[in-house]
Amino acid sequence: MSLTESHPQPGSVARTHIPGPTGLPLLGSMLDLRHDSLATFLRAQRAHGDVIRLQAGPPGLRSVFHAVFSPEGVQQILASQAANFRKDHPLYEEVRQSFGNGLLTSQDDDYLRQRRLVQPLFTKRRVDGYASAVTTEAATLAERWRTARDGTVDLVPEMNRLALRTVARILFGLDAEEAVDAIHRCAPVINAYVVQRGYVPVKLPRHWPTPGNLRARAATDELNALCDRIIADRRAASRPADDPVGDPADPHGDDLLSLLSAAGNDEDGTLDATELREQVLIFLLAGHETTATSLAFTLHLLARHPDEQATVRAEIDRVLADRTPTAADLDRLPYLTQALKESMRLYPAAPVVSRRAVAATEIGGYHIPAGADVVVASWVTHRNPALWEDPERFDPRRFAPEREAERHRYAWFPFGGGPRACIGQHFSMLESVLALATLLRAYELEAVDQEVSVAAGITLQATGPARVRLRPRDGAGE
Repeated sequence: MSLTESHPQPGSVARTHIPGPTGLPLLGSMLDLRHDSLATFLRAQRAHGDVIRLQAGPPGLRSVFHAVFSPEGVQQILASQAANFRKDHPLYEEVRQSFGNGLLTSQDDDYLRQRRLVQPLFTKRRVDGYASAVTTEAATLAERWRTARDGTVDLVPEMNRLALRTVARILFGLDAEEAVDAIHRCAPVINAYVVQRGYVPVKLPRHWPTPGNLRARAATDELNALCDRIIADRRAASRPADDPVGDPADPHGDDLLSLLSAAGNDEDGTLDATELREQVLIFLLAGHETTATSLAFTLHLLARHPDEQATVRAEIDRVLADRTPTAADLDRLPYLTQALKESMRLYPAAPVVSRRAVAATEIGGYHIPAGADVVVASWVTHRNPALWEDPERFDPRRFAPEREAERHRYAWFPFGGGPRACIGQHFSMLESVLALATLLRAYELEAVDQEVSVAAGITLQATGPARVRLRPRDGAGE
């Protein structure tokens, strides 16, 4: 589709006045968005509809953007007119500055080249080969939970650590422990810095020696140095990416970094050391945080709904008995998968996604001008009562195959969509289902905290605890 095709068609009557909250006279909706952007978007949709206009900031520094909530509008932005909606939002530029130009942030020819090089490493066959790393880490966590103080754990840090250890093990192999410690220490510093800079109207230069700049630079330098050192080691011991066996004497032969180091073709060449580091950082940071969110909230929702937990556990016991789950079990655990999808509906790991319109277009009968910042919010679309009956209720049966087939493709989009859909979505589902099966077979969970407060950062962030009480199920499945 050419950019000119995104303009309203001749004779159309697109409305130029887009409704939305007026906010305060001087600051618009700035304070509401800072206090709770997700609730602000939700209220705006309820009051004004599926295409809204928001203003934030004082006169002269005011930002104006549009939010689109209908499945049809989301599809237009992410898929059918994706070329007209680019990742030129200030937040993405801050991510580029901190983590490099990897798959999450690259565009145009850079993105296409990277995607072609990386795609073969995320085929179903490749991803299924990571199942043992997932179950090993989940089983280790289940054993550690036996010594939990008072038999209680907070799922937020626990799932963050599990997902981080798993993705680091898959990426780095034997170097995972060192990587986990560095990322656990540095990632929160960088994430907070990126979000803060992404939404302020005036930014101090990054090279100024302010305390925030210095902390973020130190954290970034530490992660870069770690990745560069490990990459240099792998470069010396890489093997072709299409070799399914490799050298059995190579302890790193099957880790993802080795495969990335060897990836290449005649058209695109290979990834240089800087490109490798940028891909690795994106996989580490974006990959583990999104999966950790899905794991934590699925377990917490099941802990709050003991009948659903019992249904899920009965399926796990019936399918697995006393054996370790494998990739083949993904299709054999449909109700667990439905519970996971329902959790991702209520708590999508990427609750708000930003784009910038290149050319003027029409969405939902409204005129969107060229250069406009536009957001889609799965947090809101996933809660639309016109799409989801009693939307705040946890009900895994919503994702039975026949009910999924009745819904619009973009009524549920936790992995995005269109040409920029998440390359790791099969890996995320595999990791989540296998880890959940391992933990739920070992424990019954009882919720201590009934509600968990959240906020939108680069990914969805829990701002309060999600504690559960553990009841070991010794001999489960025997």
